[in-house]
This record gives sequence, structure tokens and C-alpha cells, in this order.
Amino acid sequence: MSRIGKAIITVPAGVTITEKEGVVTVKGPKGELSQELTEGITLEQKDGELTVNRPSDAKQHRALHGLYRALINNMVVGVSEGFEKKLELVGVGYRASHSGQKLELALGFSHGIVLELPNEVKVDTLTEKGKNPIITLTSYDKQLLGMVAAKIRSFRKPEPYKGKGVRFVGENVRRKAGKSA
Repeated sequence: MSRIGKAIITVPAGVTITEKEGVVTVKGPKGELSQELTEGITLEQKDGELTVNRPSDAKQHRALHGLYRALINNMVVGVSEGFEKKLELVGVGYRASHSGQKLELALGFSHGIVLELPNEVKVDTLTEKGKNPIITLTSYDKQLLGMVAAKIRSFRKPEPYKGKGVRFVGENVRRKAGKSA
């Protein structure tokens, strides 16, 4: 049996989980998320705990068991606590600013990059003298947050020689030696 799939999801106070016609919906103080379930995967809820069950030990059901448990757990954590990702801009002249849901980036190209963010993602930029600019993204939807962060990082990935580019805070960039004289 899947170790992840059989783990119990604790449902915090203020979060409601409903399943209707193969779609599970999670509502909480931060928002509402829904996920479609594959035929046969069932949810069992009692005493503030949720268990994900599979119909058989077929390979497909075993694979989906852990997947849906992880997706539902991320939904529960997201609507109750939320998620946060921080990106760091490393490079001379790299800047970030935001106005509403528009993120403006200066990443060494001839033009600035303007990215319109979805309403579910909140953005904050921090620029301190002598430090790299930091972009903080917060959302209750972990999948959407990861996609937006990956999109921002894709504009200028960290290069291996000087380490310049957009990286996650705490990300370790493998460095290469330059030309030897």
C-alpha cells in the first residue's frame, strides 16, 4: 500500500470538504479549490480526519492513490494557511517592481518585461540597497503558484559561470570554472 496514500489528512477548523460527482471541493478562509477524481477513488471523512481510499491494488489505482492524497492535502493546507515562494534577482541592474497584479522586471534585456499575474497570486517586491531584489509570491493554490514562479524564473535562468539570473531563495546553483589561462 502507498505510504503517502494511506496517510491521514487532518482537516483544520473552518475548512469544509465536499465530494460530488467525482469532484472534490475544499473551502476555507483563504479561498476555494476543486479537483476532479478518477473513477473509484473515494474519500472517507470523520472526526476532522480525511482518508483517501482506492478500489483495488491495480498498478493504476496504486499510482493515483498517493497522487490524489497529496493533491487534496495541498488543497487543505492552501485554503487554511496558504503557500509562499520567494525569488531572488542576482545581477547588476536587475530590478523588480509591481503595481497591482502587474510585475515589471528589468533583467538586462533591451526592454523591460511586464507580467500580468492571476488574481489568485499576490505579489510583493523588496529592494534594499546592497542586496538582491526579492519577489515574494503568495497564494492558496500551490500548483498555480509554482507555475507562476517557474514562468518568472524562465525569463532569465541562473547561468553557471557567474550565477546571474532569477533563482529561488536558497536555491543552490552549480558553478563552473571559467577559462583557464
